[in-house]
Amino acid sequence: MIPTDTTTILAAFAIFCRIGACLMVAPGFSSSQVPARFRLYIALAVSLALTPILLDDMRPRIGDGSGVTLVPLLFAELAKGFLIGFIARLFFSALQFILVGINQFIGIGAIPGTMIDGGEQMPAAASLFSMAAITLMFVSGLHVELMRGLIESYVTIPPGPTFGSRVALVDIADQLSAAFLIALRIGAPFIIYSIIVNFALGVANKLTPLIPVFFIGMPFVMFGGLVLVLISTQEFLSYFEAAFAAWLAKG
Repeated sequence: MIPTDTTTILAAFAIFCRIGACLMVAPGFSSSQVPARFRLYIALAVSLALTPILLDDMRPRIGDGSGVTLVPLLFAELAKGFLIGFIARLFFSALQFILVGINQFIGIGAIPGTMIDGGEQMPAAASLFSMAAITLMFVSGLHVELMRGLIESYVTIPPGPTFGSRVALVDIADQLSAAFLIALRIGAPFIIYSIIVNFALGVANKLTPLIPVFFIGMPFVMFGGLVLVLISTQEFLSYFEAAFAAWLAKG
């Protein structure tokens, strides 16, 4: 039985600050397709579910519950939760970046799409694969791994009124480079395809200047690009899932 004294309530609120800040920016949970009220309810439900596990770590940090002790603690917990969720979101932001590039490489970037996990509209194919990646995260249970990582973050990043901004910036820089390296590997076949196709069209246009080779060749470029997408979709989604799972596993 968990006592419902003032210290326990403040400790539960401090736990909600870290978990809620993480889920408000984490991929999938922070999607623009999910209403803000539902996101708040999800963060509150997850925080209450994890409170019995984390309460013993947080209660000693509350102290006497005065504002001098509590306000720095809450702001530090918000920053720590935001850091975890933001780093997780970097992977999906990098994926969305390369998906938009892939649409341009294969000539279908002008087809409008919808907003999936951000505030900007993406091309149709990029929206489709972004939704597939988010769905794969939930189907494969990686959202549970994210919850496990939040629990373990109380060991690696202990609760307290201090926040290591320098360490946080180093972590963001390292994960940003790692995420975009993953995105570059995913988009590499399409970059090579675009270079080869555009070089061939440029040579053909030089040899036959009176024929609009570029406009004639666009349907074939799109067809070849869609065939490449069909062949490589399973591979690059599996690779992205494995890379994201590896980051969640090692934290």
